[in-house]
Amino acid sequence: MIREIIRDESFLAIPSAPATADDLEIGADLLDTLRAHKDACVGLAANMIGIRKCIIAVADEGVEYVMYNPQIIKKSGAYDAKEGCLSLSGERKTKRYKTIRLRYYDAQFRRRSGFFEGWIAQIIQHEIDHCMGIII
Repeated sequence: MIREIIRDESFLAIPSAPATADDLEIGADLLDTLRAHKDACVGLAANMIGIRKCIIAVADEGVEYVMYNPQIIKKSGAYDAKEGCLSLSGERKTKRYKTIRLRYYDAQFRRRSGFFEGWIAQIIQHEIDHCMGIII
């Protein structure tokens, strides 16, 4: 189901609770909403659709990921970035890492780990910030 995008910074600034296997439908809604905004957006966190759960959806070059409880366990190659956000106006400066290693649960709530680099790593970092209530 396509959900409304939340733009209330006070709501977005509250850290999200851990997701459980009961939250799988939220991931599907995130993907539906991401696809509906594909011209302006490459990632969403659940709080951006009004649900304070640690779930993200990201897309890069036709590959989509839904991640429950993503955690960065290793990062390298710090750089300064300027990012926009569907929930916020304008662009803001932030620090990102070129490569990250994650632990997360996939769309079937199976434990996974993965290595991401470049643009997709930047998208994931942005959405994890949303889960932690960090507004760039």
